[in-house]
Amino acid sequence: MSQLPADCLYEILKYLENDKFTLNSCILVNRFWCEVSVRIFWRNVWNYNTLNFRTLIACLSNKSKEILCENGIIISTPTSKFPTYNYASFCKVLSVEQVYNKINLLLKRTISSKDSNNIKHMLPIVVQEIFKLFIKHVSSLKKLEILSFCQWQSPPTHFIFYPGAKDFFKNLSELHCSSNISSEFFYQLSQTCYNIESFTIEARKIVSNGLVDLISVQKNIKYFDIMLGYGLTKNELINTIPSLMSKLSNTLIKLKLYGNHHHYTSLSFIANLVNLQELVLYFCRDGCFGDFGKLQYNNFQKLQILKIQDRFPKVEVLVKFLENNGKYLKEFYIGDDDGKSDNSLNLSIAKFCPMLRKLSTGIKSNELETLKIIFDNCKYLESIKIWCGDEFLSEKQALETVVKYSQNINEIILYHLFTVRFKLLPKTLESFFVNWTNRTPQKSFSLVIVTYDGENSLDKNDENMEIIQKYINLGVIKNFKVTDFDDKEYN
Repeated sequence: MSQLPADCLYEILKYLENDKFTLNSCILVNRFWCEVSVRIFWRNVWNYNTLNFRTLIACLSNKSKEILCENGIIISTPTSKFPTYNYASFCKVLSVEQVYNKINLLLKRTISSKDSNNIKHMLPIVVQEIFKLFIKHVSSLKKLEILSFCQWQSPPTHFIFYPGAKDFFKNLSELHCSSNISSEFFYQLSQTCYNIESFTIEARKIVSNGLVDLISVQKNIKYFDIMLGYGLTKNELINTIPSLMSKLSNTLIKLKLYGNHHHYTSLSFIANLVNLQELVLYFCRDGCFGDFGKLQYNNFQKLQILKIQDRFPKVEVLVKFLENNGKYLKEFYIGDDDGKSDNSLNLSIAKFCPMLRKLSTGIKSNELETLKIIFDNCKYLESIKIWCGDEFLSEKQALETVVKYSQNINEIILYHLFTVRFKLLPKTLESFFVNWTNRTPQKSFSLVIVTYDGENSLDKNDENMEIIQKYINLGVIKNFKVTDFDDKEYN
């Protein structure tokens, strides 16, 4: 019987990386499938449980095991022999915090209660040997997460000096780090690590000088996320971010900027990012947008996705920005800003964003005509997220308008602000589905409910769920989901 080459099977099964149950089933098919599936499971340290770390203990060199014994650390392993595979060699995604947390949990389950006070002494010793194992056997790490374990504490970085560390990190393509890591760590990385494409920084009170040095030697950073914390001062916010971006004007295609601080952030540097395709701004305090107004006249010809979540700039500034850049946008998401909404902004979306595929916005119940105008002008719209409740559209208004006026919608997301209760009656829901099935051409669609209070969600009504299940069985609904505000896919 012919079979797929190993690399082809790997490319297929890697999509199951987050589906552990199915991946484990693949391991049981035969030896060939087992070898491929095991590589995928062990690729990401976030998949590891304490049993997996026991297996890694079994993979340690005799010298490492002696070090553990000399320090009174006896951890049972699944086998007394060397395991079937060199599991550590499959790791491509490494989280320092995850290793510490799982080893700490393993020690708590292993060490007798009378020796529990020694865990603080044992923990760094075991972690040290695990990191030596990874560095020795992993030929090319792809992603590293190294974050502060608490707001003010710098994470451990000693492993950067272990033998073989330079080769271990040289092909790193993703780095998720805190800004307060020692400059020496960033300096050591900058000596051999030049190909980071995705950079995520969680800004703490201290911004290490070595961070800018590491960024400056990168050849092709495409994705940049910056999370700004409370500890940063106004000067640090204004001065640090532009300097981080100065080298990225030609390569950066995606920028995310999150802030929960008290001071505004200068955003004028964004004007130099000429190849930007996606811009996400997430500020949860008024006045944080600073000089966003300077961007309203810029022409970002490659910008396709714009997300402004929670607070947003002055409406007139945003309208002018859309006038100059809306024609390029395929996705536009606007936050609720404490329930604020402006009809002129929604009319501007209809006027200036004709190529939109996805939209999230708030429309008040007395401005229903605006939603009709959006559907009429944005003919390619496939997914729409509509805020419901209070002053905004009711579920009935939203669904009736979608079914009557939309042309290419295949996903409807009803977003309920905070404690708003569902008011959708079974009769109204049934009527919507009947009208949808009578559309030409007939198309299936996804229905997603985002709610703050799951107890008041649509799926708690038995009659509603009977209707929904009926149309799932008929193939009208291809996906139905009730989720909450923590679901990043829909928020």
